Amino acid sequence: MKPLLVPSDPLASSDVAWVGAKTTTQADQGAGHGAEHRADHGADQGDALTISQMAEKFGVTPRALRFYESKRLLKPAREGRGRVYSRIDQQHVALILKGRKLGFTIAEIAQMIAAEEGEGSAQALKLTREKCVEQIAHLEQQLRETNEALAELRRMHIALCRT
Repeated sequence: MKPLLVPSDPLASSDVAWVGAKTTTQADQGAGHGAEHRADHGADQGDALTISQMAEKFGVTPRALRFYESKRLLKPAREGRGRVYSRIDQQHVALILKGRKLGFTIAEIAQMIAAEEGEGSAQALKLTREKCVEQIAHLEQQLRETNEALAELRRMHIALCRT
């Protein structure tokens, strides 16, 4: 079974914007197309991916993509029984994976996506900002603890090398 997350980041952090700006990738900019949210949530044929292609591109399982769809984070078009993922869906998957990597819950990520689409409330944005501050503090604490552990291991290694 494939892991839900992989270490590689299909869209580099500089290619993804969170709340407050429209999400665009370098491909959007190079092609001269905006990533405006279309009413039909459709995709140009060249941008559309199947569930298998999406899973492979982002290193997730099809089951994970269906889960994100069930949580209304993705809205793929349907062609028969198959799902067709637009560029917007692809950007949302990148945001979901980045959010999960940074410690946000699915509900918090949903608020971020809604805010990005202009559907978020002021309260949701405030909670998102507060959660960012909390995550920064949490990661800084982990970094301090990791640095302390590394220092201790280095002292132990030096002591062991002397004997």
